[in-house]
Amino acid sequence: MKTVRKKPGWQIIKNQKQLIFMSVPVCLYIILFSYIPLWGWSMAFQDYKPAKGFFEQTWVGFKHFIFLFSDSNFLNALRNTLAMSLINLVLGFVTAIAFALLLNEIRITSFKRVVQTISYLPHFLSWVIAAGIVQMALSIEGGIVNTILIKLGFIKNPVMWLSKPEYFWGIIGISFIWKELGWNTIIYLAAMSGIDPGLYESAEIDGANRYQKMWHITLPGIKATIVVLLILSIGRLMEAGFEMQYLLRNGLIMDWSDTIDIFVINFGIGQGNYSLATAAGIFKSVVNITLLFSANYFAKKIGEERIV
Repeated sequence: MKTVRKKPGWQIIKNQKQLIFMSVPVCLYIILFSYIPLWGWSMAFQDYKPAKGFFEQTWVGFKHFIFLFSDSNFLNALRNTLAMSLINLVLGFVTAIAFALLLNEIRITSFKRVVQTISYLPHFLSWVIAAGIVQMALSIEGGIVNTILIKLGFIKNPVMWLSKPEYFWGIIGISFIWKELGWNTIIYLAAMSGIDPGLYESAEIDGANRYQKMWHITLPGIKATIVVLLILSIGRLMEAGFEMQYLLRNGLIMDWSDTIDIFVINFGIGQGNYSLATAAGIFKSVVNITLLFSANYFAKKIGEERIV
């Protein structure tokens, strides 16, 4: 039996030098904009004053981190961030997978393309425009939501949706789905296109209907994609968003709309407390990294696909 000898590392590099040269600009970009700015994390351990040099700053250890967890504003922002992230995660995953399954079952190609195009378009709108559309839709003066609900008899008088704190998280979740639903289905549709058509033909011969084929063939066929995207989404659980919450917030719902990103802006730029803002940003990043590796480890333990 012939033994296959592994090529040494330098030989592999030599054979793939074109790919390595192509990756150099990307690596430089990541180093320049992702790793070098990490030097700024040192501000979280200082009473940072912009006018002073690095060696003139006063080092205070974990003072700002301790203050974060005793500050009601930060704890409130943390609650809002987690709540809105979980709503976006659950609703986004369920609706994207369901919509991809329905699109995959459309047999009229022209109609399918029209539906896909319409669903993709909101993704290319900026959050500023999207927030304006949401405000117009929820307006008490001719807003489409109030108009439809009144016509259907669900309400008698227009509701000031953006003045009700208990509705805000739901509004953000629905707005996220409306804007990103079509875009989020792209990967699932691509995964579905890789499923062997012979499986559907065999299931049809055995008498399976469309719903049975979706449940027993399509969903298992894209399970690996679902798991990987879920891991990546869990790794961004502290990223509830900034633009939509900031643009739709007002004094009546501020306690329900402020996220960690808004907290960072308010203290960093608004009050000049860059150290506290940096500490909040570090906390968010550390939690995201921890969740990412934990989800990836758990997926490995149960034998599912993982990112590494």
